[in-house]
Amino acid sequence: MADIIRLDQNTRRSRAVIHGDTVYLAGQTADDRAADLTGQTRQVLAKIDEMLAAAGTDKSKVLNITIWLADMADFAAMNAVYDAWVVQGSTPARCCGQVALAAPDIRVEIMAIAAR
Repeated sequence: MADIIRLDQNTRRSRAVIHGDTVYLAGQTADDRAADLTGQTRQVLAKIDEMLAAAGTDKSKVLNITIWLADMADFAAMNAVYDAWVVQGSTPARCCGQVALAAPDIRVEIMAIAAR
């Protein structure tokens, strides 16, 4: 049985959990919530890059992405940033939907699952 490794853990969550050759990232949100949707999406994807690196992998090995938007009117703007970030030829399975996020100034939250 593979060990479970938890990164950046607190009483409520781990920002990443590694089990065997799979990395599960918690939902990532922007630190600067005053930023517009484009800025928040860039921040979130940069945090995903950082967490993947800490777990020993990178965005070329992302298997699945879940994207939550506060407003589907932001779909095209989010996709413009996402499309520039994702590794062409290694695009993950993906879903995107509108949800009520944890705070009104959060515009986007993204979760990822990756291979190591």
